[in-house]
Amino acid sequence: MKFERTGRFKRDYKDLPDHHRDKFRAAARDFHEGAVRAAAGEAHPWPNSQRVKPVEGAQGVWEMTWSWTDPDGRATWEWIEIDGERAVLWRRIGTHVVLKSP
Repeated sequence: MKFERTGRFKRDYKDLPDHHRDKFRAAARDFHEGAVRAAAGEAHPWPNSQRVKPVEGAQGVWEMTWSWTDPDGRATWEWIEIDGERAVLWRRIGTHVVLKSP
């Protein structure tokens, strides 16, 4: 599964404290496996440790909870195509506040 990052995601990520980045990188590995399963059509592809759902009021944008405490970590993303294959575009990362402008 390929992915791209928006400029905003890159800036958000850079602003995260190191231990938050570490938690996201660990969660992203599990997310990646779920995204591969979702792209293949599996009905329940996401790991139980993550909540993956559409962002209310932002058609086509999804959120993934990558930490429940210290921090309240969220990342937003959408499905795109790269080289003719389904891929993920990471849009925002941070706390619950990123959902205000996903």
